[in-house]
Amino acid sequence: MNIAIVGTGYVGLVTGVCFSEMGFNVTCVDVDEKKIAMLRQAQSPIFEPGLPALLEKNINNRRLQFTTRLVDVIDDVEVVFSAVGTPPDEDGSADLQYVLDVARTIGQNIKKYMLVITKSTVPVGTAEKVKKTINEELEKRGVKVEFDVASNPEFLKEGSAVNDFMHPDRVVCGVESEHARKILELIYRPFILNGHQVIITDIPSAEMIKYAANAMLATRISFMNEIANLCERVGANVDMVRKGIGSDTRIGSKFLYPGIGYGGSCFPKDVKALIKTAEENGQTLQILKAVEDVNIHQKGVLFEKVKKYYHDDLKGKTIAILGLSFKPNTDDMREAPALALIDKLLEAECNVKAFDPTAMTECYRRIGDSITYCNDLYETATDADALLLVTEWPEFRIINFPKLKSLMKKAVIFDGRNIYNPEEVHLNGFDYFAIGK
Repeated sequence: MNIAIVGTGYVGLVTGVCFSEMGFNVTCVDVDEKKIAMLRQAQSPIFEPGLPALLEKNINNRRLQFTTRLVDVIDDVEVVFSAVGTPPDEDGSADLQYVLDVARTIGQNIKKYMLVITKSTVPVGTAEKVKKTINEELEKRGVKVEFDVASNPEFLKEGSAVNDFMHPDRVVCGVESEHARKILELIYRPFILNGHQVIITDIPSAEMIKYAANAMLATRISFMNEIANLCERVGANVDMVRKGIGSDTRIGSKFLYPGIGYGGSCFPKDVKALIKTAEENGQTLQILKAVEDVNIHQKGVLFEKVKKYYHDDLKGKTIAILGLSFKPNTDDMREAPALALIDKLLEAECNVKAFDPTAMTECYRRIGDSITYCNDLYETATDADALLLVTEWPEFRIINFPKLKSLMKKAVIFDGRNIYNPEEVHLNGFDYFAIGK
């Protein structure tokens, strides 16, 4: 089967590479000529463990190609996955211009049956808009061409996206025709044979599942951050509380780790989009509004701890930051807590030094030379008045505390991810502040 994937961001590129690994002939399409040129040379434009090797392998096997024009391959493919971006509009709703651009191109050029599958995260009702757009273009041409639309939301985690795709918890396929159902079952047959769950739904339900899943995970994070902040006030230890409630099988232990707020490309925009969808349909999602408010507040918690420690006198202080990406194993800084933290520190006239294993270039692209970029943990800590752990990269977990203390101007650590043992840190002569204890 020949497949086209439109969009080579995290979702599109991982989807295209993994489908080619499964034996499909895949053409990835993107209007960014520079990105396509990189990909043709087997150079991944994103940092994602395991992706570069599969990219090179399937290019060499001639199962994976790249182009800037969907029209060049549209006659040769049976299925088009739309995986273009859906950035938040000013009012929080998902911007569907790129999704509808893809639909418009398809409507202007198809000559035979095609299944058009939306892979991007889109609001309920988007498939109907895609279908309407294609039909409008067909009417302009004065032709009738059969096609189906479907929804196949992604559930990939940055940092483990390849493994998530190849070994999914579930595959959700929203369809409205038996023909579309059979094609999707054929595409995902390898997963069915391997025992992975493939869930067939109507299209609106599939579109809602993605938003509901991300909203639930965001809710758990904000809930736990609220509990952590209360633990600090009443003298409880959030780690013990987390273990106590996580052992309840009705609750489970995942996404109960407190910290300094969620970021990334999914949770913030998807929560906003779901809130907006509810408003457009006469409903107020009060819980999700609270989830969003808590997250905004939580991104300032570490700054407030530093500010309190130094009695509101931060001017001229040198602050060392470990970790810039919104989570480990990615260079993605979209909505990253580090950005909010840096803004507050610079506003307080601090000197900020930072190190991240992969996100330094991305950080520089976003904020330029307003901070000092360092080569490792210890260079970052040198002459610092405080060390702030922001992203829990594995290499930050084991620290030579005596060496660290000898380099810092003031021995104090603010742990935004609760990765250090308080007793060990204190025994090495540090003041230590974590989240929720």
